[in-house]
Amino acid sequence: MAAVAAIADPRRRARLLRVMGVTPWRLRTSPGVAVDDSAHDAGGSVMGVDAVCVVVIPAGCSERELDLLGRALRASGSVVARAARLEVGAQGLGPVPVARSYLVFGEGQARALGHDLPAAVMSAAHIVLVDTPAAVLADPAAKRRLWNGLRALRRALATS
Repeated sequence: MAAVAAIADPRRRARLLRVMGVTPWRLRTSPGVAVDDSAHDAGGSVMGVDAVCVVVIPAGCSERELDLLGRALRASGSVVARAARLEVGAQGLGPVPVARSYLVFGEGQARALGHDLPAAVMSAAHIVLVDTPAAVLADPAAKRRLWNGLRALRRALATS
């Protein structure tokens, strides 16, 4: 029991880290995004706080659909191209990183995002809903809606 108390002492921990040459880092969050306990993983660390953009796609997309998705995201700039991509499976999304904006492909994925994302984060984020990648391949109007959605996303990222 005394060993646990000695490890838990923050001054001793800081001294030991300094002796070992380890620089402790702290996760900083922006004041605009509220983070609650549902944004923590099992280890207690905050997952992806203040990520710029997250892309939510349906599970089981074909290579052609993923290629189209990658090309469209790269055409929208480096911030959107490097966005985290989550697939909605049978169990939903699971842990969702907190981000300033979400690009959601399809209404089913939007429902899963609304189910797994805390309300405070959802109200603070900019969410863009576009058609599924399969619909974008098949329908020219869906492709136009994708480009309009990406334009709105770029505009929202530029202002924040």
